[in-house]
Amino acid sequence: MSMAVGTTKGPKSDINITPYIDILLVLLIIFMVITPVRQQDLEVKVPQPSEDNQKNTPPPADVIVVSMSETAQLAINQEPTSITELGSKLRDIYSARANKNMFISASAKLPYGDVVKIIDIAKGAGVLDVGLLTELR
Repeated sequence: MSMAVGTTKGPKSDINITPYIDILLVLLIIFMVITPVRQQDLEVKVPQPSEDNQKNTPPPADVIVVSMSETAQLAINQEPTSITELGSKLRDIYSARANKNMFISASAKLPYGDVVKIIDIAKGAGVLDVGLLTELR
């Protein structure tokens, strides 16, 4: 028995995949370089108050607003409190309420972490929904 080697005649029908692998590697390198450069944070657009709503009207009595001034002074509906007492006071307020919504009014000059700390304390005290209020200028 003999084996015939190289007896095929005519065009070769194999696909040359080398250029495809080169393109794939170049794309892989491009995506690896671009990925760390992309912006990783979210841009938040805060709604601006309308012209009709320029008055500083107090919130209704059943709404709880925790406000934080530029000097980090806390108040629950204009009643001063401290960060250590905030959790227990909110727990007392929301233990008997069906409406578990709260609003936070904080100065824009405060670090974002201070507002997040208030939100965390409120969630631990049983608040379900937290809204952020903007400053009227």
